[in-house]
Amino acid sequence: MRRLIITALVAALAVLTSPSPALAGPIVLTGVESRYPHAIRLEHGKHRGSVLVAVHGFHVVNVLRATRAAKRFRQVGTFTDEVSAHASCCGHLYELPHQVGEMPAGTVLWAGSVGLRHEGLKARIWRSDDAGETWQHLSECARAMPGGGLWEPDLSVDARGRLNCYFADETHEEHSRYIGRSVSADGVIWSGKEKVVAPSAGWLRPGMPHVKRLPTGDFYMMYEICSQEDQHFCEAYHRGSPDGVNWGDPRWYGTRPTTADGKYFAHTPSITLAPNGTSRGRVILMGQMLMSADGKVDPGNGRTVFISENGGSDGWYAVPAPVPVPGAREDNCPNYHPSGVASLDGDELIGFASDFAANGGCHTSWATSSLPPFPG
Repeated sequence: MRRLIITALVAALAVLTSPSPALAGPIVLTGVESRYPHAIRLEHGKHRGSVLVAVHGFHVVNVLRATRAAKRFRQVGTFTDEVSAHASCCGHLYELPHQVGEMPAGTVLWAGSVGLRHEGLKARIWRSDDAGETWQHLSECARAMPGGGLWEPDLSVDARGRLNCYFADETHEEHSRYIGRSVSADGVIWSGKEKVVAPSAGWLRPGMPHVKRLPTGDFYMMYEICSQEDQHFCEAYHRGSPDGVNWGDPRWYGTRPTTADGKYFAHTPSITLAPNGTSRGRVILMGQMLMSADGKVDPGNGRTVFISENGGSDGWYAVPAPVPVPGAREDNCPNYHPSGVASLDGDELIGFASDFAANGGCHTSWATSSLPPFPG
């Protein structure tokens, strides 16, 4: 406990407060280990409009918050899951859009992978009732069999009002890895696992699920499929659902998001939504590595995000990323799972990305970049 308190105090003192990076360039979030950022914009309560971001350190999840304009971030909370013997991994934030069980709208949840592989990793959920300042353990939505992994849990409330937990499971006898789901009416008691993305070729490895509900009420999922035999290793795919319940045939790979000239993302896809003046809005896609159509690393690698208009149903086009990581590569630090949140008017993207620091650690930085106007 003493070590945890000291770590939290050091992290809090290390938070930088600087002008908007639209003027100053990327800014380091904290002076301590911070990787795998995930950011959301709060839509309820007294902190409505604020931006909340969670990053992983050693044993600790640090939570930072900024005002609506996101001029500076300060640390507001921290927690350590008691079963994360070495470190937690791959955590996502989610704010309940309406009441689930006894949890009111505005309750903030964090879901991440914790535990030891030989015991079977677990997808554990933590709850905050004060916009990320204090946290308590809520439940466990899934666990792997001993010796296996269970990664990247992501939360979403479906059209039936149930909380869904999506995850990448490595412990199914027919699949090296598949994207599964468990469901809960109250966030405490969870159903068994069911397949959502599970191609017939059992060696394929779908993972990194990320679900958003569009302004139309439809649902949109982005994920990767690794271990493909051609150039499209760990390439991003997406699929849609009218209700967040039915996602189509689990054996279907999905649709590849590519630009007109064939560029695509490999590894750790992440999406956010942004208004564009239409009823459907736009989907913004970030990923670790940008690839050219020929399968080679693209010159824009680590410097690019994709946009798709019409709720993600139009083609994709490339724009500059807020935080450039030109050395992005298949590694668990440089540009690993970049994240972003649009400004309230949709004119800017507040982006978060990690990279190696001079001391050899992994630090997350943030910056703001302009988004293009709707081209229609």
